Amino acid sequence: MSPDVPLLNDYKQDFLLKRFPQTLLGGPRLKLGYCAPPYIYVNQIVLFLMPWALGGTGTLLYQLDILRDYSAAALSGGLMVITASVIQLTSLYAKNRSVVVKRVITRDILAEEDEHEFTSCAGAETVKFLIPGKKYVANTVFHSILAGLVCGLGTWYLLPNRITLLYGSPGATAALFVFGWITLCIGEYSLIINTATETATFQTQDTYEITPLMRPLYIFFFVSVDLAHRFVINTAALEQMNQILHIFFVLLPFLWALGTLPPPDALFFWAMEQVLEFGLGGSPMSTHLRLLVMFFVSAGTPVVSYFIPSTVGVVLFMTGLGFLLSLNLSDLSLAFRHRVGSGCETCPGCCGSGFGRKECLLGVAMLGVALLEAGLLHHYASFSSISESRAQSILGYVLMALLSILWILRETQSIYVFGIFRNPFYPKDVQAVSLFFKKQKKLLKVGVVRWILLTLVSPLAMVAFLALDSSLHGLHSVSVSIGFSRAFRTVWQNTENALLETVIVSAVHVVSDTDCWWNRSLDTGTRLLLISIMRDRLLQFLTKLQFAMTVLLASWTEKKQHKRTTTTLCVLNAVFAPFVLVIIVLSALLSAPLLPLFTLPVFLVGFPRPVQSWPEAAGSTACVCTDTVFYHQMIPSLTTALQDAMAAGSLGLLLPGCHYLGRFEDRLIWIMVLERGYPYCCVNVKGLELQETSCHTAEAQRVDEVFGSAFQQEGPQMCSFNEHLGNVLTPCTVLPVKLYSDARSVLSGVIDSHENLKEFKGDLVKVLVWVLMQYCSKRPSMQENSHQTEKTSGALPVTLPALNTPPCPKSLEDSDSLNSDTFHDWSDDNIFDDEPAIKNRKEKLQLKDLTVMACYIGLFGIDNVAPSPGQIVRVYNGGLPCSGALDWLSEKPDLFQLVRKAFRYTLKLMVDKASLGPIEDFKELTNYLREYERDWYIGLVSEEQWKEAILGEKPCLFSLGYESSMGIYTARVLVLQELPVHIGKLNAEAVRGQWANLSWELLYATNDDEERYSIQAHPLLLRNLTIQAADPPLGYPIFSSKPLPIHLC
Repeated sequence: MSPDVPLLNDYKQDFLLKRFPQTLLGGPRLKLGYCAPPYIYVNQIVLFLMPWALGGTGTLLYQLDILRDYSAAALSGGLMVITASVIQLTSLYAKNRSVVVKRVITRDILAEEDEHEFTSCAGAETVKFLIPGKKYVANTVFHSILAGLVCGLGTWYLLPNRITLLYGSPGATAALFVFGWITLCIGEYSLIINTATETATFQTQDTYEITPLMRPLYIFFFVSVDLAHRFVINTAALEQMNQILHIFFVLLPFLWALGTLPPPDALFFWAMEQVLEFGLGGSPMSTHLRLLVMFFVSAGTPVVSYFIPSTVGVVLFMTGLGFLLSLNLSDLSLAFRHRVGSGCETCPGCCGSGFGRKECLLGVAMLGVALLEAGLLHHYASFSSISESRAQSILGYVLMALLSILWILRETQSIYVFGIFRNPFYPKDVQAVSLFFKKQKKLLKVGVVRWILLTLVSPLAMVAFLALDSSLHGLHSVSVSIGFSRAFRTVWQNTENALLETVIVSAVHVVSDTDCWWNRSLDTGTRLLLISIMRDRLLQFLTKLQFAMTVLLASWTEKKQHKRTTTTLCVLNAVFAPFVLVIIVLSALLSAPLLPLFTLPVFLVGFPRPVQSWPEAAGSTACVCTDTVFYHQMIPSLTTALQDAMAAGSLGLLLPGCHYLGRFEDRLIWIMVLERGYPYCCVNVKGLELQETSCHTAEAQRVDEVFGSAFQQEGPQMCSFNEHLGNVLTPCTVLPVKLYSDARSVLSGVIDSHENLKEFKGDLVKVLVWVLMQYCSKRPSMQENSHQTEKTSGALPVTLPALNTPPCPKSLEDSDSLNSDTFHDWSDDNIFDDEPAIKNRKEKLQLKDLTVMACYIGLFGIDNVAPSPGQIVRVYNGGLPCSGALDWLSEKPDLFQLVRKAFRYTLKLMVDKASLGPIEDFKELTNYLREYERDWYIGLVSEEQWKEAILGEKPCLFSLGYESSMGIYTARVLVLQELPVHIGKLNAEAVRGQWANLSWELLYATNDDEERYSIQAHPLLLRNLTIQAADPPLGYPIFSSKPLPIHLC
């Protein structure tokens, strides 16, 4: 990559310089790029300041003690509703007028998009330019009413007397009043006049006009805190929050312009995920519908538990419902309905890892044991001679031991410990595939012990720990209901994290003073909730910090990433390191992506968004091509391999939002964890393009280097280091996956050999006879099935011609180009026995000879000349020479297919003879042909049957091709076998950060240049591959699966 690759071309730079001021001010277009009449700018300024004028009227009347504060707010709001309605009606009237807006002819493309010819200050074209209007009438009414509420409540919020009471400083009052009203004017302009393109864009298209609601939404939030402070007396915390938010209120325009605050749709789903995960103990869901359903069902758990009078009932309810909600309920319901209907053991369509009888028995047994254990321990603990706290402390030590053992067992399953040191127990060189998999299976037996401890022992131990807690014996409280509902749910939903959090709470309780605030004021459920938030944010901070360091160091050390500004940016990052650290901390606290602008070391806080990063459901779109079928075929085997690896812990800690990269030959597999439960994991699998560009090739080679250094060790190195520690990819394990290996070879010296071509003609006759024999032997008797044949004539073979109908031109009988002895070597009395018109052996042989000769002449004509390689390729592709025999074959599609099949078999036979040696006798030839019939599909990549053969897992496939640019003939052979697929874990925050920058570049800056800097190959960030894996239309994976449930048992 050249260091002079521009971040933005000249056209996009000018475009962005025009768009950003419009975003900052909420919509006014004060930089048009061409000379416009002054009244265009004056009109925009008047419309921008109009809310301030209306709110100022109410404020003035309040300051003069003419109106009360709420009356002044109502007056300002009412005036704003009237004004907004008039503005919208004016826009509607201008739209309905049949006025043609003329465009000025200019050479600048950007000006062509924006430049208009205005005729008057209040003309229709001026109004339509200033006030585009709404798409829906309902939004016209709703937004006008909403504008009145914003103006009225904003007036109340910014009353000078109110601000003075908060701060006691006239200077602060004046500053907050002026800049606060600028914020309100920006929000009103975006809502009513002209909506600016937001930096924080989640949806690619704003179908329902949600974007205009973004800025008023945040204004309402700030005002709501002030209203709560007004009507809730003597709350110091609320007063301090109100003071802080008044300061942040004037900074809202900058936060909107920087894209830190999310749009309403992204905010809604992000907040729901956060509450579900940390407040209710759930997990992010694979679809928005599942998220909504699970959120509302889970929210009912603490509500119902609050009103249960019996403490034993509360414990049983929380334990049982926590277990049930952690299951994949949709998969369970499908399995139940299917079993009721058909009695099948497993649910179809689940790629071999569905919810079957084994999973049902495990779930019922675990639920029964958990309920029995929780009920008995909670009920009889108070009567035991051992105190509850003592028993809970003992269980705490048991959980510590479990955590240590599980951590050790998990690290033994992966190639690296901590991602740094090579695991000495992991099998060595992966080149010896069979031996490697044999050793890996022995290592997986240790994973079975880990699975038992994690899936069976740990949840029951934590349920016992929670059931013994003294907080459950006290009076009901909101904190106890929320905290323990979440705790009993997390035990099953995410056992590893729950075990870590429980151990931390137990350890802090042991080492700390019993009278400290942590132990005295907080119950165990609340402590676990706080620990879970701190654990998640700390993990995010560390991964974001690692990502930021990778970006910074790569821009300095990688020569191809150098730009003229690199040194300046690195120095600025070093000087303002505390500020950069604050940005990283803020992005971690908000669970927002760390956005590297143009993937340079310029870091911003991206807006919070759901874990999936994209608005559409996983697997809804993909850039489908001919290579997509390879990823379709491998999915069942891949999910089975992932099931074993995930259960054993080979892929590390499984959390929603984790990303993995798989590599085999030229295939790249992108795996994302969507949701996590007991004991299942839902993933989305994407396949990246196989036609490699230069950037794709560079990063794919680096991926091969990373995996090669990890798995292809030469010599007994017991403890080596990860040579690619700074890369965002960390190798994990190797999966045995049943897929196609793709071998391509050049047929030079084979297909263009005169001897081979001469033998080809003789072999073709033999193969053609064999194919017809096989066809006829499998046909049902026409005498017995004639009526059925007529009904299904489209599916059954076409009848061969009788003797009284000449099968071919007369010249065929007189031709001496074919040796009739060849046919008699393959004579068979039973070939055409089902033909009713045939009376004796002589007629049968005559018909057979004529039919085979007609088919042969349809391929090559009657000339006794060896075919050329070009002719071979044309016929292989279905292009037969024009002749009377061709017309005859075309009328019989089934016979035509048999002839083409025989020709392709003959070509494959020629290739095999060239590589394996000549054929000795007819028996060996028959064995070849039977193998082709049974195990091979020989055809074209573009044919639908090729895809069907791959999806049907035909053992082998063969295709012939011609590279016109190089003038060579090629063969492509696919062989289905169990092969090693390297799997590595990606830095999740690096993926989220690059996707956030991609969204900003394409949706806001519209920087879709295919040679832009941010899409070039990056050996450490794998930038090009990451962009490919984004959901369309921003990314372009050629395959994306629906959410795949993988049951870890």
